[in-house]
Amino acid sequence: MADAPLASVLFVCVHNAGRSQMAAGFLAHLAGDRVEVRSAGSVPADRVNPAAVEAMREIGIDIAGQRPKVLTAEAVRASDYVITMGCGDACPVFPGKEYLDWALEDPAGKGVESVRPIRDEIRGRVEALVAEIDSRAESEA
Repeated sequence: MADAPLASVLFVCVHNAGRSQMAAGFLAHLAGDRVEVRSAGSVPADRVNPAAVEAMREIGIDIAGQRPKVLTAEAVRASDYVITMGCGDACPVFPGKEYLDWALEDPAGKGVESVRPIRDEIRGRVEALVAEIDSRAESEA
């Protein structure tokens, strides 16, 4: 029987096409089955930002098959961590959840050259998040 995930994380940005998709891709890549990963947007786009897809592909992470999803109260309720990226007002607040707001530049309308630094900043933040989740799990064990 597989172990239950240590935590569930929901990444939220307005269009669920760039920042939140890259963050979800990094978390799934770095944490594997240890963390349940979701992403959503308050006003989802029709497709994931092609520059974000390309920037992630360059480092071996494929988010091309992802689709923007609408933010729901159920997704927030089911998550331990809710990380917003520029749409904090749109997220319902429930007690017992950890809310973080990452101020990140929006990659919408930018080319891959401009998306790379955003991608790299997201990677650093996700790596720190994984370390925090692992540390909490160890202290609770």
